[in-house]
Amino acid sequence: MKAKDFIPQSNLETIVTGKVTWQSPSNIALVKYWGKKENQIPANPSISFTLNNCKTITSLEFTRKKDSEQKGDLFDFEFYFEGQKKEDFKPKIYTFFERIEEYCPYLLDYKLIINSENSFPHSSGIASSASGMSALALCVMSLEKQLFPNISEDYFYKKASFLARLGSGSACRSVQGKIVVWGEHANINGSSNLYGVDYPNKVHEVFENYQDTILLVDKGEKKVSSSVGHNLMHDHPFSEERFKQAHKNLATLKDIFKSGNLNDFIEIVESEALTLHAMMMSSKPYFILMKPNTLEIINKIWAFREATGLPVCFTLDAGANVHVLYPEKNKTEVFQFIEDKLLGYCEKNQFISDSIGLGSKKL
Repeated sequence: MKAKDFIPQSNLETIVTGKVTWQSPSNIALVKYWGKKENQIPANPSISFTLNNCKTITSLEFTRKKDSEQKGDLFDFEFYFEGQKKEDFKPKIYTFFERIEEYCPYLLDYKLIINSENSFPHSSGIASSASGMSALALCVMSLEKQLFPNISEDYFYKKASFLARLGSGSACRSVQGKIVVWGEHANINGSSNLYGVDYPNKVHEVFENYQDTILLVDKGEKKVSSSVGHNLMHDHPFSEERFKQAHKNLATLKDIFKSGNLNDFIEIVESEALTLHAMMMSSKPYFILMKPNTLEIINKIWAFREATGLPVCFTLDAGANVHVLYPEKNKTEVFQFIEDKLLGYCEKNQFISDSIGLGSKKL
């Protein structure tokens, strides 16, 4: 599909008022997206595990403006986070609405009230933009479904992912599917730069219910935002080689998902995490988001894997926190190791237990 296919064409129904609620999860990329073109188009493809427990629940109340009220070209909405009105969150949402106006012009006809909350503590060090923007995009699509009842389920979810991407790139991978690909890749049918797609190929049973224990090393605000970091890839001396590497790693991961070779899985996933941070450290200006305890945890994981042979590995987002990945069958031994050896490196010993989930859900 092309972007223009998401512009409403048919006559719409008249909906006066209503309310919809969606929950949408976060996700953790295995092959990382870092660097983007105009309109939130990724510079390289990525693939992620959808999480189960780290999620955002968002409700959208909508009331059609009366003919006497100003409709114009301004969006009219209020935003509440965990019951509290949040004016400082509104600019990002307003920018999102501006980006999707061409595809959802009906939003200008409504007064909107958005209520959002996370299942994980705010400022816990887990990025909520993926879960938050995907949940909001799904709420918008539920309104659109009422206005245009004939749209198909396939169109509904593709457009939801398309809209979510315009709010936060990685949000397009949180809409639907356990393993999600975003970005065109020659070896993955249906892959697109415009939206995420449920990984279409065979996946070995060892990846069923894969575990992700998230170690909260640093809950503070990042000194360099992801948006700024992405933009630094435009003139990065190693960017083109990095984009080629991502394509190659995703092709290799396709074979790994089929075979269930965890040694190769670990090599790809850890290399991707370190490459992501290497690109940050070699940008101009350069920056470091890892903390000393991030490195301590990585070294402990390597030593534990060497000593036990258990297939536990790490990955990182654009921050200091560590995602510890391992098969469900090894949960007892690995979690004991985490409790005994790793929690001491976390801020106030905090962590989140998570696993692969199924994607968003209407409530």
